[in-house]
Order: sequence, then structure tokens, then C-alpha cells
Amino acid sequence: MAKYIIAHDFGTTGNKATLYNEHGSLLCSDFVGYDTFYPEVNWAEQNPDDWWKAICISTNKLISKSRINKREVAVISFSAQMQGCLPVDKKGSPLRRSIIWADQRSVKQALKLESELGEEKIYNITGHKISPTYSLEKIMWVKENEPDIYKNTFKFVQAKDYIVSKLTGNFVTDYSDASGMNLFDIIKKEWSTEILKVAGLDVEKLPEPHCSFDIVGEVSDSVVKETGLKAGTPVVIGSGDGTAASVGAGVVSEGSAYNYIGSSSWVALATNKPILDPQRKIFNWIHVEPDMYMPCGTMQTAGASYEWLKDNVCLLEQKAVENINISPYELMDLSVEKSRPTANKLIFLPYLMGERSPHWNPNARGAFIGLTLKNNRNDIIRSVMEGVTYNLKIISEIFEDVIDFPEIRVIGGAGSPVWRKIMADIYNKKVLRPKIMEEATSLGAAIVGGVGAGIFDSIKVAEKLNPITEVYEPNNENVKEYESFYPVFKEAYESLLKVYDKLASL
Repeated sequence: MAKYIIAHDFGTTGNKATLYNEHGSLLCSDFVGYDTFYPEVNWAEQNPDDWWKAICISTNKLISKSRINKREVAVISFSAQMQGCLPVDKKGSPLRRSIIWADQRSVKQALKLESELGEEKIYNITGHKISPTYSLEKIMWVKENEPDIYKNTFKFVQAKDYIVSKLTGNFVTDYSDASGMNLFDIIKKEWSTEILKVAGLDVEKLPEPHCSFDIVGEVSDSVVKETGLKAGTPVVIGSGDGTAASVGAGVVSEGSAYNYIGSSSWVALATNKPILDPQRKIFNWIHVEPDMYMPCGTMQTAGASYEWLKDNVCLLEQKAVENINISPYELMDLSVEKSRPTANKLIFLPYLMGERSPHWNPNARGAFIGLTLKNNRNDIIRSVMEGVTYNLKIISEIFEDVIDFPEIRVIGGAGSPVWRKIMADIYNKKVLRPKIMEEATSLGAAIVGGVGAGIFDSIKVAEKLNPITEVYEPNNENVKEYESFYPVFKEAYESLLKVYDKLASL
């Protein structure tokens, strides 16, 4: 019986290919990068041919490095960047470069949707705000600005969907990716005819939505030579990267939650119903389990704020580690521990690239507030960790109004033990460290593929494959101190709103 799972995780910077066995153990991995193009301000595009090359190179390397027999590959599965816009013709050939999630060109189209249908209406249907970030607004831009391309488009697809079409010849997507397009009714699980009508788009140009576990085709004879795969190998459609990460983190039961800490950061849950916030500060994906949802709130610069601090303030730490085998972040973490909770009453507002959740304010800016002669570098470094965590707490409180979750898992590559302690105190929750943190998204994609191929009974296997190795309990004294300071952090942002707008207008 075939027993290996190949999972591809298509990120913004490249594809990470991973090989798992039937027990969920990672055997080997390979990464192939690709470029992002910025032809205009706020435009971001990628060449889908680069995606395909990354798939072919990394798949061949996996098979070569592991020395497995390609006949023993049971399934191919995917997780990938979401909210893109790639038009392809009937042969699956791209008609232009893909407009990726980071692209913000479709402001005019977003304003049209707001004036003609209203944000509340779209939010209640799709679980998402109106924004140039989403596929809907980008497709509208293509239709208005590149009418010949729109006319000749057979399907608009996402990154993983394009690769699946290359492998199998079938044009499909999954519910999680569909739910990130601002076009999908997340309750009915179908394309919204009401939104399509207002947007002036043709439903036949959208791919057929499937459950993430569905086998949507087999590797065709035409790509065997390029990929190194066996013809007839089953292909599972997989999911968007955020929902794959939730599976890899073990967030697969009602009320379980996780916090991803990378350059950006998000808090997300597994729930049986979407959480529709009256102020629309958070959004909702469909989970890989089709009867579940993943309410989520994403902030822009989490680990990126700490990285900015390293690059611009912590030059001594960078110099100190030049000849020793440790990271400058480890020295910075030591400095954090020399400062006390609330960083001697110093506030850092972590809005270095505007903000998504909870403020949705592109004009927001970063700031240190409360500096005195008593503050030192240790306080400055600690305040950055605390500022990011305060902002994530605002997001988590929106969910707490609906569902109780006394603990939260933390995954990603930017966290550290000292940061997890701060999280436990500011959130006033148990913070759980799973065994697998940086590879959680790849593991999630592999589990989804394994369920689709019948290797695993359900995604609940994630709780076994990624067990908790550390638990950080809140310190009651620190909790009280943070609770008294937290309202000041929120007020600091509100007090600067007019300043942000004036800075943006200069």
C-alpha cells in the first residue's frame, strides 16, 4: 500500500515541499523560492510559471533525497497563500501574472462595492470586510482595466488551484480558499449571486468549490516527466495556509485557539458557527472541516516590529553575536527579562505598516509613548513585545464575547519563551507550546491530504501528532499590573487618530 504524503505549502516567498510517512512523521523537506514583482506602488504580482517550477524542482528533490519509490506516494496535498487573482484560459494557461494577496490596487472597486451593496451586507454573507486585499475586488479591477483578459478568462484561480489544474487538468478550489475571496456565502457554501450581480462578474468564471479533503483528480501522464511523480497519484485539493496552520497547531475542536507569531500575527479559533462582529474588526474562514469555521483577526507587524527593533535599535546585540553561534534575538530576550512588566510604564504602538485587525486603519503609525529619563534599552525592548501582545489581546477579546477559551496555542517562528510568558500574563490564559511550531502549516496540509487519502481517520489526529510540550501559566501579580495598564494602551491609539490622518495627508 502507498504510504507517503507529499505536502506543498505555497507561501509568499516560495514553496516548501515536505514528505511525511503514514505515521505523520516528517521525513524530509525542500524549499524553492520565487520572486514577487512590484510594477506600481501598492501592486504585487507573481509569475505562476515560477510556482510550477518550484513544484517540479522541490518534488524531484524530495524523492531523490528520501530515496523513496514514487509508487509509494499515496497522495499530494496543498496549503497556499490566499486572496489572489489568476486568470487562466481553457487550457489552464495564465493570461497574466497573478495578482497576489498583498496587492492593493483595487481601491476604486472596493469603494464601488461599498456604495452599491454596503460593507455590512458583504460582511454578513462572506464573513469579511470590503477591502482591496480580496479576490473579488481584484477580479473587478481586471474586468475594468484589462477587458480582453477578462473576456478570455476561463477560470479565476488561487495559487494551489493553479498547481492542481496543472497536475490534474481540473479547475477547482476548496471552501477555505473560496471563503477568502469576498465572493462566497459561508453559510450556504456557494458563490453569492447577489454579490456577483453587483460586481458584474460571471459565476462560470469561478472554479467549482470542494471540501478540503476531496480527491479532485490524479497526476496526469503529461506532467510525470517534469514532476517525477507517478501517473495516477491522487491529488487532494487542500486548503489556504491559515486554515492548514490551524490543523497543524491542533486547533481542530470547538473552542480551541491558536496564535501565530511571524512577521505578521493572528489569533484564530475553531468554532461551529462564524463569529460576526458588529464592528467588523475580525473575519471568518471556513475551516478544513466543512461544518466548522475559523474566526480570525490578523495584525500587520508582530515579529516584524521586533525585527525592526533589532535592525535599528539593537545594533550592539548584532555586533556581539558576530563570532558566536547565537541569535541577536536571544540577547534581546535577556534584556526583556531585566525590565519589569509594563516596561516601567512605557507603551509601544505596533503599527509600523498601518493596521488590519482590530483597527483596520492604513494611516496608523508606530509610536513609543511615556519615555522618561528612568527608561532604558531594556524597557524599550520589552515594550515592543508587550505592545504587540496588547494589540492581539484586543482581537482575542472580541472572540471572548462569544466563546470562552481559557488556553491558547502559540506557533510560528518569531516567538520565544520570554514572549510566551508575557502572552500568558497579558492574555490571562494558559499559553501552550506545541512540539511542532514552524512546520505547523506543512503538517496541517499533510494531515488534510492523509484524511482525504484514508491514511488518517480525521483531523483530530493533529492533537496526537503535535502534542503540547510546555505550558505557561499566568502570574497573578503580573496579570493585575497588565490589566491596570491595558486601558492606557488602547487609549493611546485612540488619542492619536487625528495625528495619524494628518501625517498621512502630508
